[in-house]
Amino acid sequence: MKVIKFGGSSVANPKNIKKAFSILQQKNQEGEIAVVFSAFGGVTEILLQSAEKAKLGDKSYIDDVKLLEERHFEVVKEMIPIKLQSPVLTYIKLRFNELEDLYHGIFLIKECSPRTLDYVGSFGERLSAYILVELLKLEGFPAVYLDARSVIRTNDRFGNAKVDFSVTNDLIQDFFHQNQGIKVITGFIASTEKGETTTLGRSGSDYTAAIFASALNADALEIWTDVSGVMTSDPRLVYTAFTIPQLSYAEAMELSHFGAKVIFPATMQPAMKKGIPVFIKNTFAPDNAGTLINNDAPNGKIIKGISSMSGISLLNIQGAGLIEVVGVSRRVFGALGDAGVNVILISQASSEHSICVAIKTFEVARAKEAIEGEFIYEIRNGEMDPVIVVSEMAVVAAVGENMKHNPGASGRMFQSLGQNNVNVYAIAQGSSELNISAVVSQADLQKALNALHEAFFLSDNKVLHLFLVGVGLIGKALTKMISNQREKLQRENDLDIQIHGIANSRFMAFHEDGFDLKNCPAPEDAEGAQKMDIDKFLQQMEEMNFSNTVFVDCTASQTVADVYDRILEAKIAIVTPNKKANSSSLEKYKELKKLAYKRGVKFLYETNVAAGLPVISTLQDLMLSGDKVIRIEAVLSGSMNYIFSEFENGLSFSEVVRQAKEKGYTEPDPRDDLSGMDVGRKILILGREAEQDLHFDDISIQSMVPEDCVDLEEVEAFFEQLKTHDDSFEKLLEEAKAKGEKLRFMATLENGKAKVGLNSLDASHPFYSLKGSDNMILFTTERYHDFPMIIRGPGAGADVTAAGVFADVIRLGNYSR
Repeated sequence: MKVIKFGGSSVANPKNIKKAFSILQQKNQEGEIAVVFSAFGGVTEILLQSAEKAKLGDKSYIDDVKLLEERHFEVVKEMIPIKLQSPVLTYIKLRFNELEDLYHGIFLIKECSPRTLDYVGSFGERLSAYILVELLKLEGFPAVYLDARSVIRTNDRFGNAKVDFSVTNDLIQDFFHQNQGIKVITGFIASTEKGETTTLGRSGSDYTAAIFASALNADALEIWTDVSGVMTSDPRLVYTAFTIPQLSYAEAMELSHFGAKVIFPATMQPAMKKGIPVFIKNTFAPDNAGTLINNDAPNGKIIKGISSMSGISLLNIQGAGLIEVVGVSRRVFGALGDAGVNVILISQASSEHSICVAIKTFEVARAKEAIEGEFIYEIRNGEMDPVIVVSEMAVVAAVGENMKHNPGASGRMFQSLGQNNVNVYAIAQGSSELNISAVVSQADLQKALNALHEAFFLSDNKVLHLFLVGVGLIGKALTKMISNQREKLQRENDLDIQIHGIANSRFMAFHEDGFDLKNCPAPEDAEGAQKMDIDKFLQQMEEMNFSNTVFVDCTASQTVADVYDRILEAKIAIVTPNKKANSSSLEKYKELKKLAYKRGVKFLYETNVAAGLPVISTLQDLMLSGDKVIRIEAVLSGSMNYIFSEFENGLSFSEVVRQAKEKGYTEPDPRDDLSGMDVGRKILILGREAEQDLHFDDISIQSMVPEDCVDLEEVEAFFEQLKTHDDSFEKLLEEAKAKGEKLRFMATLENGKAKVGLNSLDASHPFYSLKGSDNMILFTTERYHDFPMIIRGPGAGADVTAAGVFADVIRLGNYSR
């Protein structure tokens, strides 16, 4: 014998009903079955809402009843031949006439007791089961209608009645012995000894099925719904959630208590008592294995699932007068029990100074009043503080029987939350280690769930979720590098990188599952593309709320740099070659550094100074180790070094500048490079990283742009005018050659002052040998005094800059691994 239950979504319309009947055809061939049906999808909710409308004097309940009646008529008219419709339509009409009278009574007296509400709620199952019995008969099934009220006996606790199993089991067994055929049973409803209709509470139809399975000693209980089993987490919040193949009864009950909507604790109890396996299956994907719930908890993952519960508030009961006082906990929970408040989670420190309880937010006012009433004298005397309420909280719970066999499960959980800057407000864990629960901010719930899901289920891979602004040369090169190296990083570094947001100056686009990096579209060509707005971009990034989110800024935009503080405040890491933020005011620079530290997130900008060269990280290591910078000399512009090193080979200065632009070494307008401002910003950043309070005004900058070229609007006009100065630049070159020297555009920092400009250097200077777009930085420090530390390498080009950004991203993934 199998007991099979179909939920409301499985019989919501004729199309779905046919799917359910197809499943029953197969099950009937396999052996004896009994079937429990819920009301048609959404009907019970409308019935109860209409009762509330009638109680409030809202006549729109009449329209609701008419729509429900028509909906049931339509099923009959579509699925039953015309000649056979009359008795079924008559039954439906009689039930709705009765319902209309019932609502009218509620409307007149403006009252709806729990007993009346249970009777109203019973109509959904009574109608659906009756119609479905008639449809099954047409399909050749020997179906027998069974109103569960005739066999399930309960007390008179209307709305959530308690079952008298000794009486109920005998009645069920008697009915099955006396009636042949497939019993089609109304879910959700029962009755008292007096014949009063009751309901079995939340997910009552599942409970009905379990009651019958237990009474009949069924071989299995199958619950058919609209999902393929119990998921590892809420798929609406965790996009990588998947079906759990097998759970123990205890694991299923823990998951269901904390929000797993597929199964409910009451359903487990009768089945668990008899050891009846429970299968959770998908009506719309019947071939999927679904989830098996039984006595076994097979080895495998440390945990089985991560569930959550929103709409939580914390109540803190604390005070010095509570320490070592006997009976405080009894009084707290007694007061809450008397007020009808359900406690979801309890946490108490060993000092006994405070007790923390989590409850549903809608019960906060009642709970606070009850506790403060109980401890009114202690509060008056200052022995206890007024109850502190912290709202907008959520509970996350890691569930699995294997946790007790794996030391460090709780450590892994809280390390994952900590790495993603999710603050934990309260913790609860039983000695069985079946469930570890934590209270977090509602705003951090999705991030917490994704962080835990990645930590426990996605092998050992850490996933970085990137949002990339700036998809020009550097951004495109970065995307290509990530695509080319992704499999290797997954295989060798346990690191996965996904890009969920892309933007240029005009458009932006997002993808929950991550863009296909091998064919990543331009923002304007992506599905759902919208006009770029940096505030909306950040809002979408925050709403997607991934764990390990990284904002990558590959622009040179001041507008983007201006929102770094907001990004760090949201606990999101930043990787950027954009030097506008760190070269702005000293106060802004310090504020960003302080904010990153305060929020526990990384702000990485290695590529601010010398593309992919490890300049900033090296300098930071020197300072952390206690060294002190005396002098910095640096060629910090690959484009400027290319120009002056190539200038030695016989081309005119204007020709060399044009060549540098064509090779992509300079900005679109080469004056941005020739002005020296870019080098000025870079030496400013190095000075600040050397712990010097350096302002831009402290830097003397020599521009290589002739005065009559500065204000020309067109770049081509600039090149034409620059030709008139070729002789002047040629003279500088000849003077240097005459002294056996070479021209180098460089920056120098010493004694809190910096200068940027053209220098003529002899062969003894390390910069003399520089060629092409190479950069070179000399650090003269207290430790590296006689022989400066030298860093040299390519300092211009999209590829080397993108490689530096990529290295920072990988570095982020390797932190705290």
